[in-house]
Amino acid sequence: MSAEVSRIVVPARFAQWRAHVDGDSGREWVASLPSRAARLLAEWGLTLDDAEPLHGAQVLVLMVTREGRPLVLKLSAPQDATTADEAIGLRAWAGRGTVELLESEPGALLLERLDPTRSLHTLPVEQAARLAARLIRTLAIPPPPGLPGLPAIAETLPERQRRQGRPVPGRFLSQALGYGPGLLYAGENVLIHADLHYGNVLAGSRQPWLAVDPRPLHGAPEYSIPELMWNRADDLHSLADIRRLFALLIDVAGLDPERALGWVVTRCVDYWLWGHERGLTIDPARCERVLVALAG
Repeated sequence: MSAEVSRIVVPARFAQWRAHVDGDSGREWVASLPSRAARLLAEWGLTLDDAEPLHGAQVLVLMVTREGRPLVLKLSAPQDATTADEAIGLRAWAGRGTVELLESEPGALLLERLDPTRSLHTLPVEQAARLAARLIRTLAIPPPPGLPGLPAIAETLPERQRRQGRPVPGRFLSQALGYGPGLLYAGENVLIHADLHYGNVLAGSRQPWLAVDPRPLHGAPEYSIPELMWNRADDLHSLADIRRLFALLIDVAGLDPERALGWVVTRCVDYWLWGHERGLTIDPARCERVLVALAG
């Protein structure tokens, strides 16, 4: 095992970020990663590839193989509470429309390897939207127990709007508050991928396109529409283009237009405030364009 430990090098940028965010506990977790990864390699019968590890803000991904099959070992920071839910959702989907889960333990997932260089962002927006909308319908299966329902977003909006100096025009906030109470329990109650954007659908070999990094919830599938609107808003050159994209997503996924519009308005206001809270400028502008086109 010591030989495998020496081959597992945590990227410096990732280590620095975890130390910046979590202080001593982040440094301790990063220091533990090589030995933990080596243990999992042994227990799960894996061979470490020579490819460079990938990482996000909270996740380190190692390239591995088992019996010749390319896989990835995903290790999540202790503060990332989504790993258990992700495993529940992936087991329920069982590879139908999503990356396949082969093994799991708290904070660690062994997944089939997809192509991280080819997401739906590499396709024209209309083609990408059709594929994403079909995935919404594919993933809408009976939800397994143990997952949270949809968040009560609207309840948080007035205080956040006031605290930030009211960056969102009042008419959009009023519409979001009007939709809010009726959205949580309306429509189908199915398993949904609550972070389904174009970057979270990657090319695979088992199936052409598969969703990754789910945040599984149970509720109405219309909840997934807003991210597919704002995520490629820069590719939509007019308000009419935005309206056409919304109509296309609704039609292909077979969703309720009014319920989808309610989630678009509510989640766009929420994301606008989220971006403003963090000093971002691009995401609030994208949300504004979507809102002007659909609710203006």
